This record gives sequence, structure tokens and C-alpha cells, in this order.
Amino acid sequence: MAVVPRVQRHLQTLGTLWCVYGIYRLITGFFGMFFVHAFAGRHWGGWDGGPWGNWGMHGPPWLALLPVIATITVVMSALALFAGFGLLRRKPWGRILAIVLAILTLFRPIMGTALGIYTLWVLAPGASGLEYDSIADHS
Repeated sequence: MAVVPRVQRHLQTLGTLWCVYGIYRLITGFFGMFFVHAFAGRHWGGWDGGPWGNWGMHGPPWLALLPVIATITVVMSALALFAGFGLLRRKPWGRILAIVLAILTLFRPIMGTALGIYTLWVLAPGASGLEYDSIADHS
């Protein structure tokens, strides 16, 4: 019985998980921003004072950061999808992008941490790099 190397066994799953994570992050990010904007911007009724303060009709000044947060969410989601595509298509840059994103994703509790650890376990060892290069599509 032939033993299939670790990268070949896990590459399809890893690529799929990165694509799913990119979509998940995009959806949850926009839902979160919608609710923060709705509550803090008083679109669902005003709270006079309370935990949000009394900032008037337009909400707290930090609400202006939502476009920046939206941009970061879209970019990180696109990079996750791009990494998943690169791994599924066995592109030479897919491994490096996935490792970099795995390190950044380690700080996102539960799903991000689990995906980051799994990615680093599969792709980070030196032998994994040699194995990935041998199966990569260099066209």
C-alpha cells in the first residue's frame, strides 16, 4: 500500500476551506457592520445616553471607520478566496499566500485559528515546500 504524502492528502480540503472561509468572512463582516451601523447610528430607535452616548442623529464619530473596516474585510476575503483558488489549482504562489494568510488568520478566534493551524501544519514544513513544488502547476 502506497503512502500518499501529507500535502497531496490535504491540499483539496485546504483549498476548499480557504474558499469557504473567504465567503464566510465576507458575509459575517457585512452583517456585523450592518448591525453596528444600525444600532450605533440609531436607525432602530434612539437611546438617550446609555452605552453609546448621546451623539445626535449620525451616531458616534467612530462610525466613520466602517468604510475602512469594509475595505479590509473585502480585501482579506478576496485574498482568502485567491489562496483557496491557488491551492486548488496548485499554483506556485498558492502555498506562500496561504502561509502568510494563515499567520494573519491565527488571531481570528475559532475558525481562523483552526484554519491557520491546519494550513501551517500542512504547508509550512520544509518537506511540504518540496512536495508542493513537485505537484505545482507551473504553466
